[in-house]
Amino acid sequence: MIASLVNGVPGDQVSILDRGLQFGDGLFETLAVKDGIPCLWKRHMARLAAGCARLGIAAPEPGLLQEESRQLIGDERQAALKITLTRGRSERGYAPADVAPTRILSLFPWDGPGHSGLTVAIASRRLGVNPDLAGLKHLNRLEQVLARREQPPGVRESIMFDINGHLVEGIAANIFLQQGERLLTPRLDENGVTGVVRELVMDLARDMGQPVEEGRLGHQDLLRAQAIYFSSSLLGIRPVASIPGQDWQPVTNMHPVLEAAGRQVFTP
Repeated sequence: MIASLVNGVPGDQVSILDRGLQFGDGLFETLAVKDGIPCLWKRHMARLAAGCARLGIAAPEPGLLQEESRQLIGDERQAALKITLTRGRSERGYAPADVAPTRILSLFPWDGPGHSGLTVAIASRRLGVNPDLAGLKHLNRLEQVLARREQPPGVRESIMFDINGHLVEGIAANIFLQQGERLLTPRLDENGVTGVVRELVMDLARDMGQPVEEGRLGHQDLLRAQAIYFSSSLLGIRPVASIPGQDWQPVTNMHPVLEAAGRQVFTP
């Protein structure tokens, strides 16, 4: 970690009573910093505000987060900025108290998105189904932690299905399948995270008259895809090169919608 702020003050400690620590009661955003500027800022702030509204957490003023981000980034040109917001500190027990949220901004080294195709695995860990939390970038990430622990060496990402056998996402990225001129992505109304790069792709696709198809996708849909892509704020849009143990290989060039989105992800 390069530097951090807790409620606007330099430091790296929170109370043992913080509800983010006790219960995972909060949200987070991870932003790429290029040329000293956080990328896709408005989209990240919109998702954070929407998540706060769903969880009933008081959202910080975007101007405050922007000023604290500038302070933290300083002269750094390239980094990963993580913004964590918890409900705040309270005594033992699940019942939320009327407390002030905790803001944590942290800056980490980041080597950039990379450009080569990814070698990925299929995770044995299955995601649960919970429509009340679907789409949220919440702090409860044990499923992803366990999936990452099982990831084979040399693999950058893993493809995750849910307990019903539906394709959902990567451990830390969304997923797109390309079939000819069609782009498909899993519906995220039962689980998963609605990534800001995913939303960028969806918006551009509508503008270009080639809307992405959202649906319940399975293992065979994955293997029928002519190309597979992961998207995230730090990966950008990266193609899958191979899935060891699976009879699959890419056979087509990147879809024009994904090419257009890829040019915008890291534009400050």
